[in-house]
Amino acid sequence: MDWLRGILHQAPEIALFASLALGYGVGKLRFGSFQLGGVAGSLLAAVLISQVGVQIDSGIKAVLFALFIYAVGFESGPQFFRSLGRQSIKEILMAAVVAISGLVTVVVLARVFHLDKGLAAGLAAGGMTQSAIIGTAGSAIEKLGLAADEVQRMQANVAIGYAVTYIFGSFGAILLCVNVLQWLTGRKIHDDAIQAEQEMLKGVHVYGAGESPAAPDLVGRIFKVKQSGRTVTELEASTPQGSVTIERIRRKNALVGVDPQLVLEAGDIVLLVGRRAAVVALGASIGDELQSAEDMDVVMVRRDVSITNSQYLNRSVKDILDSLTPEFKHGVYAVALTRSGSPLPITPATLIVPGDVVTLFGTPQDVQNAAQSVGPILIPSDKTDFVFHGLGITVGLLIGLLVLRIGSIPITLGSGGGALLAGLLFGWWRSRKHTLGNMPTAASALLRDLGLAGFVAMVGLQSGQQAVSTVMEQGLSLFLMGMVVTIVPLLIAMLFGKYVLRYENVAIFAGALSGARSANPAFGEVLDKAGNAIPTVPFAITYALANVFLTLLGPLVIAFA
Repeated sequence: MDWLRGILHQAPEIALFASLALGYGVGKLRFGSFQLGGVAGSLLAAVLISQVGVQIDSGIKAVLFALFIYAVGFESGPQFFRSLGRQSIKEILMAAVVAISGLVTVVVLARVFHLDKGLAAGLAAGGMTQSAIIGTAGSAIEKLGLAADEVQRMQANVAIGYAVTYIFGSFGAILLCVNVLQWLTGRKIHDDAIQAEQEMLKGVHVYGAGESPAAPDLVGRIFKVKQSGRTVTELEASTPQGSVTIERIRRKNALVGVDPQLVLEAGDIVLLVGRRAAVVALGASIGDELQSAEDMDVVMVRRDVSITNSQYLNRSVKDILDSLTPEFKHGVYAVALTRSGSPLPITPATLIVPGDVVTLFGTPQDVQNAAQSVGPILIPSDKTDFVFHGLGITVGLLIGLLVLRIGSIPITLGSGGGALLAGLLFGWWRSRKHTLGNMPTAASALLRDLGLAGFVAMVGLQSGQQAVSTVMEQGLSLFLMGMVVTIVPLLIAMLFGKYVLRYENVAIFAGALSGARSANPAFGEVLDKAGNAIPTVPFAITYALANVFLTLLGPLVIAFA
């Protein structure tokens, strides 16, 4: 064991990555329908490894969590600000219920088992994984007018109670917010997250990576003209407006320019591009379809274009189309519309608002000409805009330093709450200014997964040895009381959410519940089970409230315990 301790002393970061590897391996194991998951697995693995004795810098934990929570906020910013309002009342009540039930549970246990105020506050801090309670409780103890040695003893007891109960506070929240909640509701987080995502899409089908429709809406088909006499304009005008364009004409083994007034001759070969039904109908009137023909290939592109021109904003799709000239619309097709990252159906009544992005299809030149009027083309990139995101995280950490005092009680978001708020704001800003703040999906996923799992592993590495040794010295009573503080408020909140607030979607329910307990590891597991960002908006609302409500528990426990 000494050789292992020596290795970890020289390179303590090995313990972190070993915890991740072992934890995710254990997390994949299934016991019937139960699966621990990578986050909880990393916590348990870190507690095990910590028994060797590991000294690792706390700054790493702060950095990892800031990366995780900023990435979560950035992805959810647009949807979060759209969701604020009367519809957020459920999340406000959920956060209040968790805080009140947590306070009552701690006070009852303290009085029944005759705990001093320091141990009671530590019980609240660890059982509800709110480290800020240590600070607010310590300040409140100083104002009790006790002797200096008694104040020091109680403040030490806060740390002891926190160390003993924090591990299960993190682990238990994962089990309750994921496994128990799914059992209680009889629904799966993943299934409800997919359902909620489909409802947000309003019927628009979104294809995954590597997927495409067997019968695409936009097609290119080649036909041989059987009868002379019709011009290019006449043929295109015989279909619904903007449905088909003639992109290429071959006559007597040579390409000819596609002029609107050009009269087609028998034997000409034409390439039609447009909506499938219209192309098939027009092609049947032109002549026989050819499988291929020399020089008839045309490169077509799809480009996302940010709608920034004020003449198209706050107007309906029908109004915009009616105002466009035939020359502008020729050969350009709007195939998709997104708002804050969510697809919208393109109907005549759809209103275009600032921040909307339209996907245009056509030849490179046609799309470029249209974009000059609509707005900038958004070129996909695998590069992350570190200027934007570095500034975002910096702003978040600065916000976390701010302290608002209510009397003698300090209220602060902390680095995590500040990074979350900055992520939400910068994510919303990105949704309005699409040329700024690029972050590829893979980069965001890495920040989330590594940030959260690394943060949880750091908690286990730093607290695991002390928690185990304290339990061995103090007995299991304090540990079991911590379990009660972790379990009871969450169970009350679950029942309140199911029967009073009537959460129907368990993915949204789980996000709100984990945020109301400020349970970051639990939220990470919820997000992993969901497979999308649906739980993030309710989590962001309740998490922000929980940072205030739960921080207030420190002086309240000291007052009532």
